[in-house]
Amino acid sequence: MPGPRIRLTTMAHGGGCASKLPPGELEDVVRGLSGQRYDQVIVGLDDGDDAAAVRIGGPDGDTAVLSTADFFTPVVDDPYDWGRIAAANALSDIYAMGGEPVVAINLVGWPRGVLPYELLQEVLGGGLAIAQQAGVPVIGGHSVDDPEPKYGMAVTGTAPANRLLRNDAAEPGLPLTLTKPLGVGLLNNRMKTTGEVSAAAIEVMTTLNREASRAALAAGARAATDVTGFGLLGHLAKMARASGVGAVIERAAVPLVDGAAEALRDGFVSGGTRRNLDWVRPGVEAGPGITEDDLLLLADAQTSGGLLVVGEVPGYPVIGETVAGSGIRVR
Repeated sequence: MPGPRIRLTTMAHGGGCASKLPPGELEDVVRGLSGQRYDQVIVGLDDGDDAAAVRIGGPDGDTAVLSTADFFTPVVDDPYDWGRIAAANALSDIYAMGGEPVVAINLVGWPRGVLPYELLQEVLGGGLAIAQQAGVPVIGGHSVDDPEPKYGMAVTGTAPANRLLRNDAAEPGLPLTLTKPLGVGLLNNRMKTTGEVSAAAIEVMTTLNREASRAALAAGARAATDVTGFGLLGHLAKMARASGVGAVIERAAVPLVDGAAEALRDGFVSGGTRRNLDWVRPGVEAGPGITEDDLLLLADAQTSGGLLVVGEVPGYPVIGETVAGSGIRVR
């Protein structure tokens, strides 16, 4: 008879993208590292974009190679689903730049002697399934013996050099589109605490951002980012700052994953979410009727969230607009 199923989320202090270093602390660490200048680098460290972009084929080359890496501790207890979520999340960085992924390699931290390798096979199988769905070969990788289990991917992609979706390309007076509902951070934290699995959250986290990215490009968008560990407010703040614009968010227009409002009501707010809100709060103006819970929801640390696109993308909800000036108003 097989033994009891191991709850992977109990083996890590945080889960998914909520385990990221806080945005303010991370910016302090990398400050001063962006001074390197290479003619072929189109997008580097300066504005916190989702992936690096390097032009190939000389100064007039029309193709950009995109490079990113993303991994995290277990966000759900099922190893196969964790693998699927982590792979979708890593691939999302390429889609957020308007690119198409070409190849991926696995990144693994595993507590050998504590967790059986059969579980790792399930994790890798989940990652492979999502990569196959995206049409991306997974070739090799790197592993280390680690007290906490970790999994993700390094992904390489390509995009037209003059059609990247960037953090610094937002203009005022355009709609803001969000391509996935918010709230998976709350639901994941509830699951970590209670063991209650949200099928709706897993569905959101395992959905590729491929179609949303292609739709954004077809609609003429120039600026976008994916909404992950820093929450909607955090990622919007980074994009607005890089572009020199402000933004307005219509709280009632922001879609939620089924069960997220109840998880918020019941207090399943992660420490990462609270740190996100602390970081953006000085630049956020809450309008009449906007509560602290509203702001926590907008700062909820997402894992494998959707794209936040400057411009209207058919088929996805508009949640606000960019404006002249600075800061974010929530109303």
